[in-house]
Amino acid sequence: MKSVVVKSIVGIAICTLCSLAVFGAASLSSTNQKASSMKASISVADYGTVNGQPAHLWTITNPGGMRMKVTDYGTIITELWVPDSKGKLVDVVLGRSSVQEYIDRTQYFGCTAGRCANRIAKGQFTIDGKPSQVTCNNGVNSLHGGAKGFDKVLWKGEAGMKNGDPFVTFTYTSKDGEEGYPGNCTAVVTYTLTSKNELHVSMSATTDAPTPVNLAHHSYWNLGGHDSGVILQDELMIAADNFTPVDSALITTGEIKSVVGTPFDFRTMKAIVKDIGQLPATASDPGGFDHNWVINGAKAGEMRECAVLRSPKSGIVMTVMSNQPGMQFYTGNFLDGVPGKNGAIYAKNNALCLETQAFPDSINKQGKAGWPDVILRPGQTYQHEIVHRFTVVE
Repeated sequence: MKSVVVKSIVGIAICTLCSLAVFGAASLSSTNQKASSMKASISVADYGTVNGQPAHLWTITNPGGMRMKVTDYGTIITELWVPDSKGKLVDVVLGRSSVQEYIDRTQYFGCTAGRCANRIAKGQFTIDGKPSQVTCNNGVNSLHGGAKGFDKVLWKGEAGMKNGDPFVTFTYTSKDGEEGYPGNCTAVVTYTLTSKNELHVSMSATTDAPTPVNLAHHSYWNLGGHDSGVILQDELMIAADNFTPVDSALITTGEIKSVVGTPFDFRTMKAIVKDIGQLPATASDPGGFDHNWVINGAKAGEMRECAVLRSPKSGIVMTVMSNQPGMQFYTGNFLDGVPGKNGAIYAKNNALCLETQAFPDSINKQGKAGWPDVILRPGQTYQHEIVHRFTVVE
């Protein structure tokens, strides 16, 4: 399967920051307002500074009452309010209280991870016979783009409406040699809230030299509410017959194995707690799920269902669809008392991540059967599409 899809980017109408106005007349503070009376809206406010440069925070609301706040620092979604089974809005993503707190410790909350998400063994790879060494920030390995990946830079943000749906688009150009990666790489990320209570994430990239690109959206989800505690009673289905095993440093071994008879079998809905005990803590790993699943589907680049997550606390159901070959399921194992929004403290298993992606360390498995090609070349466009659809238990 190929994860680099050559595709033209569909043009969208953009409203520049300098002329951005509020669209519609929805009251952002009326969290219990009925969906039928809501209108889509967009507003923007100052959000502190990053290295002396101003950061901004957008608030967008869809006609169904969903509300999202997102900043141009790391394209971080700081809040995402979704109606629960009783019609009450619930903030379902972990976050910090200010941009400075994200700078101090992001934990990759709500961001775009890149230029190459997940782990690269020893931070090393070779493309067309030319070796590269990228920054190692996870022991001897590189994680989520290095010490200053896409999650730790200011992007250019613009917002607008398309077919009545509000969106924010962010653009960032990673210079040749940044974190050791070859080539100038321009990435574009668009977040859209649709009238169907969906969060669409569209990520694209182009380059002027061959380089690995594997972007991932990294929200930490707790459908019971960001401050509602452990997610182990949540029920999950992953549409995957196979997964990619890892070694003690969480680097993929190059194998693709069946989930049958393993704790990685989520082909039918089950509580996360059911088999997590089979992945105990070690000296270097707090234990739990932090693995990549091989999503079922015949053709790379086609949208398909990846996962369904259901919260017994709120009745919220999130269905994840993507055009990527893999998905990382992570149970927040390294959360260790991270200060969160509104006085919340995030401990182990207080959230989970469902990161659609190419397989981790694919750059060092090029040519292996079943492994995706993550090398983006000049003239190609990397395109990664994700839909998070929110419904409730009937």
